[in-house]
Amino acid sequence: MRASRILKILMMLQTHEKVTAAELADASETSIRTVYRDIEALSAIGVPVYSEQGVQGGYRLLQGYRTRLNGLSAKEAETLFLAGLSGPAQKMGLEATLADAQLKLKSALPDTVRHEAERLQSRFLLDTPNWFSDDEQVTYLPTLMTAVLEQRLITMRYQSWKGEIQRQTQPLGIVLKGGQWYLMAKVDTDVRTYRVSRIESLTLLGETFERPKDFNLAAFWQASLRRMEALQFPIIAEVRLTALGVKIMEYVCSSYVMKQATIEPMDDSGWHRARFPVGESSHGCAELLRFGAELEVIDPPELRLAMEELVSSLAVLYQRNDSPN
Repeated sequence: MRASRILKILMMLQTHEKVTAAELADASETSIRTVYRDIEALSAIGVPVYSEQGVQGGYRLLQGYRTRLNGLSAKEAETLFLAGLSGPAQKMGLEATLADAQLKLKSALPDTVRHEAERLQSRFLLDTPNWFSDDEQVTYLPTLMTAVLEQRLITMRYQSWKGEIQRQTQPLGIVLKGGQWYLMAKVDTDVRTYRVSRIESLTLLGETFERPKDFNLAAFWQASLRRMEALQFPIIAEVRLTALGVKIMEYVCSSYVMKQATIEPMDDSGWHRARFPVGESSHGCAELLRFGAELEVIDPPELRLAMEELVSSLAVLYQRNDSPN
């Protein structure tokens, strides 16, 4: 246990310019006092660990010091190979780099561990695009990767739902979600989200920018998803559902809708009362039509009226005598 903990501390010191005792303790799931003893043990075996006192203090390795750490377990090696996703790497222009890195990793592994890693890699595949969707064309993704990593300004011509716009932005991060690539970029004081496939032209500028110290890509993306879900499903519909309708919900409703839904037990008439969020009237009606006769809208009145009008127009359409042959 101690050897594994000390190895983790050493790897953290090698991958960070400076690390505090508290950060090392959190990562190692131990106490700060134990970290002090582990640092002393590293120093005793010749690892050049230096401490800096004060509010901005911490531990660091002597500049340029590196040690070869080849103690990967079979499971750790397998995980690294699964993380090497060839599809996204190709889109980012990193396919050759990934292949070289995997080759070097294989050469450093013992034969038994290498065999297990190769076996796992040959049996699992990640296909990122959604069903029945074409792979996105993201011509400018490699350039965006450079801009994000080097903190360089970009200008782009972008096709939004409102029309074509010109933007100069500070690119902060890139997200792959359901086979679709998104750019998080700062415009003036706001951080906005752009679909990479909708960028029609892009120029990488020589000017750099200072990345906001408080920007966290993962936290920003999760907050964006929550806002998007709330905007996409602004209406709470009260409905009646058959038993089959309840089952249909599990297949046609998103996880967000299912988490917000409340479904009452079946009443004497054989129906369930339920409440769940839906889109605006036109979009919401299209969603609810997928239930067919297994669902009836009760409330709000404007949604029920919209459903009545839509169903009536469909009935007229399909009852015409001059239907095409």
